[in-house]
Amino acid sequence: RYNIHILQMKKYIDKRKKVWYDYGTLWKKRLDTKIMKIYLWTEDAENKSGYIFWKTLVGTLFPRVIVESKQNCSRLIKAVQNIKDKENLYIIAFDHSFDNPQIVREMLWLKEECKKHSNIYELNIISFEYLLLEFEKLILWIYAENDEFREKRKDLINIREKLVVAIQNQIDYKEIEEIKDYIVQRDQYNIEQIASKLLFDLTRNTGFEVGKKKLGICWQVSCCEFAEREIDDLCGLDTIRLNLTDKMKEILEYTSLGKELKKISLKENIC
Repeated sequence: RYNIHILQMKKYIDKRKKVWYDYGTLWKKRLDTKIMKIYLWTEDAENKSGYIFWKTLVGTLFPRVIVESKQNCSRLIKAVQNIKDKENLYIIAFDHSFDNPQIVREMLWLKEECKKHSNIYELNIISFEYLLLEFEKLILWIYAENDEFREKRKDLINIREKLVVAIQNQIDYKEIEEIKDYIVQRDQYNIEQIASKLLFDLTRNTGFEVGKKKLGICWQVSCCEFAEREIDDLCGLDTIRLNLTDKMKEILEYTSLGKELKKISLKENIC
């Protein structure tokens, strides 16, 4: 069953490759005009961490882009279906949980709908949680060099590395022994759920904690710019002290999101 979903996903990606370059050319011309509006639509409700993530990253780097919540998956799909104008640009942030049969069906439908419009682009991402999980500097950021969490959570750090490598190489991650031990009832979980759980387990009790309704303050502000900071609140950025703009730029640079935005020439328009 897993392999069927992988095959469906591969066909989905292969078909998208045919229109990527057209998107880049068309969107670059439209972005240069600076007349129309640009939207990023997400399925996450306003009180969810996913919406806060997109609002923070896009609002910081691309203030021209309007981030809107469509509250849930079905409403997002209906909103895409109801797009009639050709002037504005729409970026769709839809979770690609490739081993969830229902989501795969919705992904394939959404792909066909987006192909009808040159002003709609669906981001090819698993979820915002997976973006942060694959972020190359995640461990360096969330734990100080001598943080005891590095030792206590070494198994989780190892699982993260194996999961990211498996996804990047289209390997069945549920057959990896460490993940089998981590998710005993793994057949009841999909990649979005596992990424979310693993990210929470790695970040909990830090300023970078990520849960369904919580995006840690350290993802949202410049380093150490929050009132509740204690003297022993240390992380891997304690000696670097990045501002929020630089944090968001690094997330783009060291995740697959940067490559996605480059395909529609948006990355060239960073403020």
